[in-house]
Amino acid sequence: MASVHESFYFNPMITNGVVHANVFGIKDWVTPYKISVLALLYEMNESKSSLSERRRLNKLIMPLQQSSDMTLAQFLKTVEECCPQTAYAVKIRLHEMADGELKDMEYFFSNLPTPSTASDNEAYKTSVVGLFMRHMLLAYNKLSFSQVYKLYKSLQQYYHTHYGKPADGQISLPALAADESVMDLTSTEDTVGERIDMEEVDTPLHESELRNDNNIPSKGPLSQKQAEYFLARQAYLLKNDENKALKPASLQEELNNMLKFNPDFAEAHYLNYLNSIRVQDIFLSAHSLLHYFDRLILSGNEGKSNGDEGYGRSLRYAALNLASLHCRFGHYHMAELALQEAIRIAQESNDHVCLQHCLSWLYTLEQMKGSDSTVLTEDSVKMAAHYCLPYHASLGIQSLVQQGAKQGKTAQKLMDALKDTDIVHWKDSLSELIEISLAQTTSIWRMYGKSTMSAQQAQLLLNMSSLEPVNFGVQQNNTDAFAVVLCHLAELHAEQGLYGAASEILQHLKEQFPPHTQNSKLWMFCDLKIQFEKHLNEGKYHLAEHLVPAISALNKAEGLYRKAQVLKALNRTTEASALLQRLQVHCEKSACTEMLIRVILSTAQLHWESSSGFSTALPLLLQALALARQHHLQSLASETILHLAFSQLMLGIPEQALVVLHEAIEPVLAHGSVLNKGRALLLVARCQMAVAKFRSNSASDLRLVVDTLDEAADYFSKLNCKERLRVVHYLQAQLHRALGQTEQCNKSAILFRLLDQELQTPAPPVSMRL
Repeated sequence: MASVHESFYFNPMITNGVVHANVFGIKDWVTPYKISVLALLYEMNESKSSLSERRRLNKLIMPLQQSSDMTLAQFLKTVEECCPQTAYAVKIRLHEMADGELKDMEYFFSNLPTPSTASDNEAYKTSVVGLFMRHMLLAYNKLSFSQVYKLYKSLQQYYHTHYGKPADGQISLPALAADESVMDLTSTEDTVGERIDMEEVDTPLHESELRNDNNIPSKGPLSQKQAEYFLARQAYLLKNDENKALKPASLQEELNNMLKFNPDFAEAHYLNYLNSIRVQDIFLSAHSLLHYFDRLILSGNEGKSNGDEGYGRSLRYAALNLASLHCRFGHYHMAELALQEAIRIAQESNDHVCLQHCLSWLYTLEQMKGSDSTVLTEDSVKMAAHYCLPYHASLGIQSLVQQGAKQGKTAQKLMDALKDTDIVHWKDSLSELIEISLAQTTSIWRMYGKSTMSAQQAQLLLNMSSLEPVNFGVQQNNTDAFAVVLCHLAELHAEQGLYGAASEILQHLKEQFPPHTQNSKLWMFCDLKIQFEKHLNEGKYHLAEHLVPAISALNKAEGLYRKAQVLKALNRTTEASALLQRLQVHCEKSACTEMLIRVILSTAQLHWESSSGFSTALPLLLQALALARQHHLQSLASETILHLAFSQLMLGIPEQALVVLHEAIEPVLAHGSVLNKGRALLLVARCQMAVAKFRSNSASDLRLVVDTLDEAADYFSKLNCKERLRVVHYLQAQLHRALGQTEQCNKSAILFRLLDQELQTPAPPVSMRL
């Protein structure tokens, strides 16, 4: 089921989509890219473009001003997508300056429209355009002559890297030092502390530093606005659509560059922490997290952003974040120590919100350790309701529902509890909790064997419009809730033999959740299970055996069970029995009821093939049936009934087997997999054939059996289950011969012979396999 505590990861960078960043000492300066933006604003003011083009350009202004410097090719391509005519005019304007003289650049700045007082003008003094133009004009006017000359040479290099250099020789471009071309709006004098060594100033820029093919910031220091925009965008993308964020290595490189110019940039350390979690780097993530809170405490703005007691607040949330980090990596003892520290500091400060976070993580930690945390969860819900914290209360109720499903509570009670919380979610527009609720409902219905209801809830989530604001053109569709329901849908399609549709869903999951993300384990495990079942149904046991190590790496218990299935299929019953006994002990200790029932059913199948026979399997099957009914697991209960009916058939009481089958046939046909539907119909046909032997007038009954076998053959054909198809054709040939239908008998016999030759394994007249 979906994890209901991902939102507990305290993210101080983002509040309503805004990053609280303060790049100390990094100020704004004029660059060739910003001259290109000024040229675009100038042409927009002069040209008469259509209304639709102007709207598109207006939407483009803010990202262009705030984003990191682009190459000229990227900049012109972005503008051309909105208005080709304006892009051409900008290119001409830049060409006049780059292939002209220094006075042409001076003339351009002198002719820029001065921010006016008219509110209907785009360059209004308090508008986005007006503030940017005023900022750049002030910065340019503060440059010395040598700095203006270097800016001009930089503009030439910026232009000629895209359109080629002039024929009179190559231009040697000295670096435009951040602090020589910087505009200090607070002082007209350069301070010693802000100056960079002259050796660094005079170092030429490497060509690779001017090229930007990956849409990532340049290697120089970013201005405050550029850094804020970069951090806001990357943090938002990491949370909502990781595919659109920079790759982990590229983002790490940019953050290292940012921290090189300003090691005390706290928010950059936090983004570094989030990026390290993506690649499961425990050392770097803990290192960055501690650095973040160290810098936040030492910064002068810490008290303003966190209240009067910001220092203590940062300390307790630092401990809480450290606890959540250790929980994520499975370091439960370290997480418990960090939680105790956070609780102690929060109690000293009387911070009820932080204490509620701690209590929520405390019962989450107990769940991860495999302990019963029901009492802690109930206390958390009561405390959250007492302090009017609906978000925490809803999370606690969802956790209780998850525990209740594992403990065998009825679906009615669980759905009623979720319904009450959903009212609060929709009332307060808590879309994240709505998604988790729908994902949990999908999982609960699936666990209870109601595949139709499960698919309906999954589709409801996938077709639901997010209530969150859309920033950077990204929808919230890559949360763990979406991963869970898509995996359920893939498995449901595979169970119905629709492997093509399941493959398309898994391909979407692979694109949406790359292998380095945390949720990628869900689709990896789902993909392996689907492949394993497919190979097992097709009789390709050697291919299924190769998947066992990968399954074990993701889920040890599931890997043991799959290995036992392969050994049983290969008739290595002794090894399979030993594995199943080990797994049964583990399931009983961990209270994993679903796996325990499947293990008991597999053990019963081993008893069928042993010398003890079918009678010794009956107590095991009755035990599995009692567990399935106690925990309301309809799918497993129906499968257990099929095993009971088969045992009764083999013991020579087909009438009783038919009576038992009537109880299971309806839920199997309504919600079961294609394999279980075919098995159920094949078993019904065999029971009817056994009963007809004792009746004098059985021709009409046998004709009904033919139709049942035809339907079973259709189901097995969808799965390419050749071993069971061979049994069906053998029984069909027997029936047609008993009914005197020679032509149909010969046809079924030929199909049986072809499959028998293809499989090259002995097929007994009466199969001992369900």
